[in-house]
Amino acid sequence: MKIDIKEVNAFTREFSIDIPWEELESDFNASMKAFNKKVKTPGFRPGKMPKDKLLAQYKPNIEAEFMEDNFQKYYAMALQEENLMPVNQAEIKDVHFHYEAHFSFVAIFEIEPEIDLPKMKKNMLKVQKTTYVSDEQDLKDAIAQLKKSKARIETVEEGAVEGDFIICDLQKLDESGVAIIGKKFEDQYLKVGHGSFTDDQKDKLIGLKSGGTARMTIPENKEGKTGEYDLTVKNVEREVLPDLDMNFIKLVDPDSKDEEAFRKNITEKIDENFAERSMEAYERDITDTFIEKTDPACPPSMVESYLGNLVEDVKKQNNGEPLDEEKVKETYRPLAERNLKWYLVRKALMRQEELSIDAKEAEAKVDELVEKSPQSEKEIRKFYKKPSNIRHLEDDLMEKKILAVLENYTKVKEVKVATKTLRGEGASS
Repeated sequence: MKIDIKEVNAFTREFSIDIPWEELESDFNASMKAFNKKVKTPGFRPGKMPKDKLLAQYKPNIEAEFMEDNFQKYYAMALQEENLMPVNQAEIKDVHFHYEAHFSFVAIFEIEPEIDLPKMKKNMLKVQKTTYVSDEQDLKDAIAQLKKSKARIETVEEGAVEGDFIICDLQKLDESGVAIIGKKFEDQYLKVGHGSFTDDQKDKLIGLKSGGTARMTIPENKEGKTGEYDLTVKNVEREVLPDLDMNFIKLVDPDSKDEEAFRKNITEKIDENFAERSMEAYERDITDTFIEKTDPACPPSMVESYLGNLVEDVKKQNNGEPLDEEKVKETYRPLAERNLKWYLVRKALMRQEELSIDAKEAEAKVDELVEKSPQSEKEIRKFYKKPSNIRHLEDDLMEKKILAVLENYTKVKEVKVATKTLRGEGASS
């Protein structure tokens, strides 16, 4: 078998494959024998038609079937011989074969490109690392969220006020104010003073009690179309927040002995969350900068495959609802290209730096997780007995090793940012 390889670009290869008759004859005879068994010809039992008569009558059919059945075999042999692994289904063209002649075809396919990493130099990657400085408002917001999570709902009789929930039926009306049959929406939840129910709409809801009614103008789509509805109240509910006392503190943070300790613990958790957020952004900045420095080529077929899998995931989350697949692909294409480029660069770095993760490192990480949450040891160890989960853990450990390598070539600009700037209350320092 003769193989000519053309490198179309960094990731596209074109095979011109030519197999002489001597190498084909046994395969062709096998195809001819199989064809003979299934063809029905008057005067002959299946499989018993003489070779000369079979070829005289069916040679083009046998040749076509042989090509269809065998080009994949010879293509696979060529890939193995050249030690190449395609990332897509090959385009097959220029197929030529006739009985007792050579078999030739062209296969065009994509592979993962070889990535040329830039020369590693000190301070070649310039990134920013942010330290967020939290304040009293962050603490107030966190405590408010905790209180909200433990709130109780009470039915109120005296009439709705701003912030209350109204459970109601909505009956759509036509332009003349007559109810439209089939357009009654039962057990709807409206929050007074929120969303579409502000300003004059809010005023119509305030004071309503069970059995009360109101005429409402309600938005029906994103374009701003509205509809007239009669609202009938079934119930009014109020969210009652717990007091900040020891009962509440022990409920949400049993380790706190008093309010001062509680506030300190919450502040520490806030700072930990901001530190994690900062680290994620910092690590992303390092990898993005290195991707930009490397500028790897990314096979289009890998991008399309990634997007195809992503669309399937979105479909599952959408519970069968109609989905604009092209819009999803358009939205996520930059992310797909970025992630695949990092996959290729990461793989090249692992090879160059001879990085690996062994079973002992993964076991040590599991032990560390158990040490942090001893009460969940059984669940943690069970979780990481699943091969896919331990692979994810090993992948995370490898990511940390790669980032440690890149940090050796990174110049970091430290920046402090007051968290009030994230709330739009001021500028960074």
